[in-house]
Amino acid sequence: MKTSANVVSGKLLWVIALTAALTLLNSSLMSQEVEPGFKSLFNGKDLGGWAGRTNHWSVEQGAITGTTSINNPAKGNNFLIAQDKDTNLMVENFELRLSYRFQSDWGNSGIQYRSNDKGHSVVHGYQADMEVGKKYSGILYEEGGRGILAERGQKVVIRDDAEKPGKHKIEVTGSVGVSSEIQSVIKDGDWNDYVVIAQGDHLQHFINGKLTVDVTDEQEAKSARGGILALQVHAGPPMRIQFKNIRIKTLK
Repeated sequence: MKTSANVVSGKLLWVIALTAALTLLNSSLMSQEVEPGFKSLFNGKDLGGWAGRTNHWSVEQGAITGTTSINNPAKGNNFLIAQDKDTNLMVENFELRLSYRFQSDWGNSGIQYRSNDKGHSVVHGYQADMEVGKKYSGILYEEGGRGILAERGQKVVIRDDAEKPGKHKIEVTGSVGVSSEIQSVIKDGDWNDYVVIAQGDHLQHFINGKLTVDVTDEQEAKSARGGILALQVHAGPPMRIQFKNIRIKTLK
């Protein structure tokens, strides 16, 4: 008959072995989420590597979570900014991949890229848009700037307006798909995969494998070739947005 000490020792060894196996499995799963050439920007545990308003941003369910409420509203749009040690992460030519989901009846958010830190968690620049609604997810919007630069399904070229100095002109040169068909692949309340590719003056957004916009920004005075990365919580009704599996690859 086993002694009590032997039983305890056996259980302890079993727990240690199980813990090691689960740790190895989790490590394996995490490594599968970061493809060759890509670097993870989120550790899955806390906001290390990000800076923003902690009354709106946290990590829940293994995901970066942006939350507003009636008692804790967003006083203007605010942003969680990716960091490189003690400063903002700067990006130029890249491919960014992440998954997002809304967990609220209303919500508007976005991925800021090649953008500018205006201070106090406010960011201006290119935004890959997403929302709970049926119109704006996938568009290119310029926060604090030129507004909507490409509606969903459009292929556009942005140039200086010869007739209005300092203004821009958007030329729709083609289509990358029907907006309603792109919307049909977006899952309400569930995880969706978002990809942003920026190379030179060429910008592309994809949701769940579908190209949503294709933009060439030739307006030299206002186009951006580099800047920061950030995630948005939008002013308005209470909302909850989550992001996970955030990874980036530098392009030549």
